[in-house]
Amino acid sequence: MENIIDELESLKTITYEDSFRFATKCAQLLGAGDEESIQDAQKNIVFILDRLDDLPDETYEIWSDIIESAGFYPYINREENLSLTSLADQIRYYSFSSSYLENLILHKDQKRLSELLKSGKNVVASAPTSFGKSLLIEELVASNQYKNIVVIQPTLALLDETRIKLKKYSSDYKIVVRTAQTPSEDNKGNLFLLTAERVMEYDNLPQIDLLIIDEFYKLSLKRIDDRADTLNNAFLKVMRYGKPQFYLLGPNIGGITKGFEEKYDAIFFKTSFSLVGCRVSDISSKIDTTVSSRKQDEQKQQLLFELLDSLETTQTIVYCKSPSRARKIARNYLLYLKDKNVVGTNNLPLIEWITKNVSDKWSLVDTLKYGIAVHDGSLQKHIGNSVIQYFNTGKLRCIFCTSTIIEGVNTSAKNVVIFDERKGNKSIDYFDYSNIKGRAGRMMEHYVGNVFSFVPEPKKNELIVDIPFIEQDKNILTDEILVNIDEEDVQPQVKDRFEQLNQIPPDLLSILKQNGTNINGQMSIYYALERDILTKQKLITWTQMPSYNAMVYILSLADENIFDFKNEHGVISIKQLTFLLNTYREKKTIMSIVKSKYNYKLKNRKTKPSDEENMALIDAAIEEAFHVYKHWFQYKVPKAFRVVDSIQRYVCEKHGIKAGSYSFYVQQLENDFVPERLSILIEYGIPNTTILKIQQMIPSDLSDEEIVAYIKEHKDTICKDLTDYEIERISSEL
Repeated sequence: MENIIDELESLKTITYEDSFRFATKCAQLLGAGDEESIQDAQKNIVFILDRLDDLPDETYEIWSDIIESAGFYPYINREENLSLTSLADQIRYYSFSSSYLENLILHKDQKRLSELLKSGKNVVASAPTSFGKSLLIEELVASNQYKNIVVIQPTLALLDETRIKLKKYSSDYKIVVRTAQTPSEDNKGNLFLLTAERVMEYDNLPQIDLLIIDEFYKLSLKRIDDRADTLNNAFLKVMRYGKPQFYLLGPNIGGITKGFEEKYDAIFFKTSFSLVGCRVSDISSKIDTTVSSRKQDEQKQQLLFELLDSLETTQTIVYCKSPSRARKIARNYLLYLKDKNVVGTNNLPLIEWITKNVSDKWSLVDTLKYGIAVHDGSLQKHIGNSVIQYFNTGKLRCIFCTSTIIEGVNTSAKNVVIFDERKGNKSIDYFDYSNIKGRAGRMMEHYVGNVFSFVPEPKKNELIVDIPFIEQDKNILTDEILVNIDEEDVQPQVKDRFEQLNQIPPDLLSILKQNGTNINGQMSIYYALERDILTKQKLITWTQMPSYNAMVYILSLADENIFDFKNEHGVISIKQLTFLLNTYREKKTIMSIVKSKYNYKLKNRKTKPSDEENMALIDAAIEEAFHVYKHWFQYKVPKAFRVVDSIQRYVCEKHGIKAGSYSFYVQQLENDFVPERLSILIEYGIPNTTILKIQQMIPSDLSDEEIVAYIKEHKDTICKDLTDYEIERISSEL
């Protein structure tokens, strides 16, 4: 099969004989009936479609029939040269129409999966990135067959994309994106778009009719994901609210734990069907491995920059192992272009916002002018959203990224460069490699994507996703999951542990289960609070805002019990974290942290930095500050305060003491110190600077949905004094 593709690639022109010969081979492969032959035919057809304009006119009718036989229905009417002439063909074509999405034709395996879901089956789906699995989420929502739907995705960025796609259904569903929102109790349904953590924090879910988990392989404990416990518990929790139908989806999965399908009467749907081809170029062989690692890296960067030049304006994603690495390579490419006297002419609205609110010395300002950006998990939500939006609309040609763009955002490019062979501290495996490759090409946009690999392809090894609450391996299963398994489902090998956990007083155990974090750690916090409740009451029972000493006390309880500082970036101790939190609380801007980080780095230098070195220092300060903001202020610290708050309430009630309440401080921290009534706008990716500008224009008695409707209705007035970027954010997000 590869020989056919190689031959096709080598031909400058395709004769009638060539086209007919290729068509014959594809027809033979399709007719063979076995899965391998059909897959080979499909790959051939994709590469033919990539050369469609080069095919002789006389053979278009033949190719229309073959493409239809392969089940590539979405491509038939997309191309003027491809059409079905017979009535029977057209009837068959329209039978692949989506049942609920207007003017949408599904491909063969999409239709199979859609029919399974429509029949009410529980489905675990494994399919390539370009399959169109997420499109079926919209089809399920559009069907209006489910009153209450929970969609769990691993990142807020991915949830925000889903919200924007599904906001057209807001007349049928109240869209719930945060735990403070209450479900609709009228004729509307509810569409819960939540991370696993927020599912666990959400009180009193209504009866759920449909559960969707994207990137379900994150249930696995064997892949070492620190959020796997929470995702498992979120699944178990939702399944208790009415035993809903579920749709679990992910890419390149070889199988799942035996017993899961039987327990939930589920179907494991696995397919390699793809309407996108992949052309892989091995760059790793060009690197001299006999020289030092520093020299090798210099070679790699030079090869990369020459490659990016040759790709010109075609969109490219460059995968790097870490945020600092992505920023460094992007910055070096910028210097490379400047040395070649290339001038950046992009004038994107985000540039002005960064200049005014972050720093005009941040390299992202310069790279954006050249159509280049960095994307990683530390970026503020609205900046990350804007980068993806600019890239998807062709305003950026190249993004240097980490795994966040592979696992946490839906975007694809004509070209993907796999530059590093690591993912953080570990080597990328075949599963990671395949997922990165899968971002090359995009259904209905690029027939064939290009992958340029600077690393050898890892040994093929299909991922079998372990489902911990089914497998119950005593060496892997955590107490956090075990305690949430129904007693009748607990297996003998973990029965003793389960019974020991259930010796905890029921009221306290209920709190620990809902918190969804380390059970032993929470019990350590409980014992410490019991010890200190009479002698350190002021540090425990505060409300509204904590004192400096109270913050140190709460965070000290959480240290080693809920979080730790190992392998962390930007924070090394409780005192430093408290200092940063206090600074942020006083200044109410992340730039206060950036300045603190930058001044510290500058003070530790023996010589004045050059302009290039200064840019690197500013980049490092911004990266660290943004990481502190996203990882600590937005996730770990609020989680820690919530856990301690819930346990101190239990301890205080037990001792007849008036409990404290940490909720106001946690909300302020999570909401960028924006008024609680407007916090929905933070969730929707509106910069806090914008919200503070417009807060006086928005009536104070409106619900979340009414706030969004009010801004839309009065957009001209509200946006009158906003910058182009702020207007762009409001227009695209609301």
